[in-house]
Amino acid sequence: MGKLIFVTGGARSGKSSFAEETAKSFNQKVAYIATAIAFDDGMKDRIKKHQAQRPAEWQTIEAYHDFEKIKDNPAFIEAQVILFDCLTVMVTNNMLDQQVDYDTCSMEMVGQIEALIKKEVESLLEVCQDKTLVMVSNEVGMGLVPAYKLGSYFRDIAGRMNQLTAARADEVHLCVSGIPVKIK
Repeated sequence: MGKLIFVTGGARSGKSSFAEETAKSFNQKVAYIATAIAFDDGMKDRIKKHQAQRPAEWQTIEAYHDFEKIKDNPAFIEAQVILFDCLTVMVTNNMLDQQVDYDTCSMEMVGQIEALIKKEVESLLEVCQDKTLVMVSNEVGMGLVPAYKLGSYFRDIAGRMNQLTAARADEVHLCVSGIPVKIK
């Protein structure tokens, strides 16, 4: 049986660095599931920096949905530890894939999209159940209420996916200003 370690915190809180150190601490083969899409120069730069700070021997799997498919990926099969970075980017990508006008769509549509995202999260947790999974996510509940509907829906969905994951986690760490605090 695997272990689930959930690492959360605000933007630039040190959560990815802490998650990477946690994954390294097992001294086992690590596969890194990257959820980001290089859609602009800023994101390309962030991805490049994340890649540079990871050990060269870590295999990267790019995926933010259809996690059942990674079961056959050699990097996944060989790894004992999976580092997933990050849940909130996964939520964003899945929301944007729906090509919905969030300013005018119904709450029923938002609920259907959340159900699809929840299935993806549950699929990831199921696929990784026999491995150590270190999952990173942004804490979205400590900021301002977004002024636009897409932001508000994102915050609500991401917050519920964080709750789902934290409830199932063996350990939960909150990173604040580069300092991780174990909260579960």
